[in-house]
Amino acid sequence: MIDVRRIRTDYDTVRDALARRGGALKELEQVRELDAQLRELTAERDQIRSEVNAISKEVGTLRRDGRSEEAEAKQVESRALGEREKQLADAADEIGARTRDLLLHIPNLPSVDAPDGAHADDNVEIKRVGPGDEPAAWAEHQRVPHWDIGTELGILDLERAVKMSGAMFTMFRGAGATLSRALCQLALDHNSDAFEEVRPPTVVLTETMISTGHLPKFADDAYCFERDNLWAIPTAEVPLTSLARDEILDSADLPMRLMAQTACFRREAGSAGRDTRGLLRVHEFDKVEILAYAMPDQAAELHADLLRRAESLITALGLTYRVLDLCTGDLGNSSARTFDIEVYAPGVDQWLEVSSVSWFSDYQARRANIRYRVAGEKGTDMVHTLNGSALAVPRVWAAVVETHRQPDGSVKIPEVLLPYFRGATEIRATK
Repeated sequence: MIDVRRIRTDYDTVRDALARRGGALKELEQVRELDAQLRELTAERDQIRSEVNAISKEVGTLRRDGRSEEAEAKQVESRALGEREKQLADAADEIGARTRDLLLHIPNLPSVDAPDGAHADDNVEIKRVGPGDEPAAWAEHQRVPHWDIGTELGILDLERAVKMSGAMFTMFRGAGATLSRALCQLALDHNSDAFEEVRPPTVVLTETMISTGHLPKFADDAYCFERDNLWAIPTAEVPLTSLARDEILDSADLPMRLMAQTACFRREAGSAGRDTRGLLRVHEFDKVEILAYAMPDQAAELHADLLRRAESLITALGLTYRVLDLCTGDLGNSSARTFDIEVYAPGVDQWLEVSSVSWFSDYQARRANIRYRVAGEKGTDMVHTLNGSALAVPRVWAAVVETHRQPDGSVKIPEVLLPYFRGATEIRATK
């Protein structure tokens, strides 16, 4: 969340930054008003508390001097002040809770380097690698959608997945399952030089979801187990961000780099009318996430490194891709700056987002209360958090089988995946 002290001392700058995102200005003004009320209440409460303490000392002196009636009168006065103090404290708690709730709904301030814009059409393409989406760049045998390829080769069984779990669930079989696993293992191996592998829980507490900004805003898109107050994670970003929740890290240990392969669960409540066929939009999928805690002066270099790592995997798989610098109107709620990687899938003739690499400044850390301390210095500061999808399976899987489909209908396995395929070099129908 945004630091309320910054709203108090630099309101115009905060307001102008939020205006670039196109919203939450009403909530921001409400926070400023509530904060002013809270400070008034707190000042009055503290003054009364001081008076009560002074009276308590006076009562003790009066009793020692044998002036019991005066002491009793002072105690009556003290009790009345105590009641007023309790009323002020209760009012302050109520306003504090309202302020926090508003802050949880206000998005992060965009980076000054994020391009201005209102929606996805205003995102800035900063890089493109591969033949692109020109029709002449792709052969006819590559213009087959992955769901047809998967059915023909017996590696994608959507019909039985729907029978077991309902619409928008998928099931890989045979070499399709191997491809899914190989993609994840490749991503883990690729980043093992600098990232600690973690296998976190895939169900988490409400506070863990709040810490990343997935709650309260995106409650409708998440799976909730209400009986146990637990949520199925939409991404490993959620548990990894809370790994150091309510902790103070040593600056010497930063940046701290973590990676995790998990299942991810998304209700996709807002996907009505959008393309949900095949693997384009699913409720459950595997993904390798890379995440870092950093000091502010380390964040820019880390952000660039996360992007390079995600790009290099897509390059190694031989896929056409582009990198977009997201405009302020298309940034995620918690993000200050995001680069999206989209691959081109010739069979569905679409650019598919496969990775968002984001810097969150101290927005998530403030929600999760993750701090760091520099040795020899007083006080603590909030860390910055960054994360990216090293590799999310479904859309990459789709792009791989469409891009590498051969004229005879088989799929050539990208060379970088061969070590995980038990000697196979191509995927052919098993029947």
